[in-house]
Amino acid sequence: MSPIINFTDLTEGALHFRKDLVGDHRPLKDLVLLFAHNASGKTRLSMEFRQIGKTFDSDENVTSRDTLYFNAFTEDLFSWNNDLENDTDRILTLNSYSAFFNGLRELELAAKIQSFLNNYVDLKFDINYDTSTVAFSRSILVDGNEQTISNIKISRGEETLFIWCFFMAICQLAIDKDPAYNWVKYMYIDDPISSLDENNSIAIACDLCSLLTSEGNEIKTVISTHHSLFFNVLCNEFGRKVKNKKYFLHNKGASGYALQDTNDTPFFHHIATLNELKNIIDKQDDENPPKIYTFHFNALRSILEKTTTFFGYDKIDKCINGLEDEVLFERALQLFSHGKYSIFDPVEMGDDNKYLFIRIFKGFTDKYDFYFPQIFNNDTKTDTES
Repeated sequence: MSPIINFTDLTEGALHFRKDLVGDHRPLKDLVLLFAHNASGKTRLSMEFRQIGKTFDSDENVTSRDTLYFNAFTEDLFSWNNDLENDTDRILTLNSYSAFFNGLRELELAAKIQSFLNNYVDLKFDINYDTSTVAFSRSILVDGNEQTISNIKISRGEETLFIWCFFMAICQLAIDKDPAYNWVKYMYIDDPISSLDENNSIAIACDLCSLLTSEGNEIKTVISTHHSLFFNVLCNEFGRKVKNKKYFLHNKGASGYALQDTNDTPFFHHIATLNELKNIIDKQDDENPPKIYTFHFNALRSILEKTTTFFGYDKIDKCINGLEDEVLFERALQLFSHGKYSIFDPVEMGDDNKYLFIRIFKGFTDKYDFYFPQIFNNDTKTDTES
């Protein structure tokens, strides 16, 4: 396996990506693909990347920027007014104070958005530029006649698709070097497929690849996701079409972060996860117990789920079947990988739970006879050494 590159904070990670795309690393890349589990810091990493590209005047006003981004903050620019009093005029409100919507009327974005939206769903919309709102409608057949239902509340998945198509329309303008977006040197796209089924996730990955590999595109891009199918489709679609790097982001809690370079091999992020967990456990001694956090149970459960799928089992407890205390192990996996334990702030486990975690990990890896000398490589280095 390739060396793991360690960082003390996400700013260093963002700088590393910029080096991949335009800086000190050779050969330079046009694209970075990043996989990371939820609560690993993906969204914060995208904001750090964006922030680095800003310049400020003496009054701390932004004078220039270089990154067009899509993440959870982008989605928050759209909010619903469901007309709770009359239950008739349901509209999606745009945050008109955001620069994201600058030039909406002048650039005729509506037509561009609709052309992208037609690829995914049969849905029409109308933008009211004066009120910064969007109303949706849908055509249906009633007794053989087509009728239009107006002011509908669309599903969460349809809303995600609309917002994504909104962003895609802006990306197209940037790629086409429209004067309004001539400042865009980078695009950072974080998890555009929330609330979507697998078919739409695959479609978005394919369409995104088509857009970014279109003739004349000179914009460097980072795409991050926690969705393994989406990541694998991106890897396959981009392939050798663009020069790219693939990483797996590790959140090491109080110890910082690390990037695992997946090279050009098939994406086995579960191997990188096993590597991380094994290294953490191996650091224990009587005076310095291992730093095991509650989110590590999420990572371990994810590995068991993939093992379950591989063997065709119907439940993850089949992966620990036959182990001593398997009932206790199964309950622990269910408890610690849900609810309050899946939070963004890392919480270190108590000693008893650390011991339980180690027993489950060792029982699982012994059961399936992982060949540690080949799989686990403890060779690590910092960004300054890479």
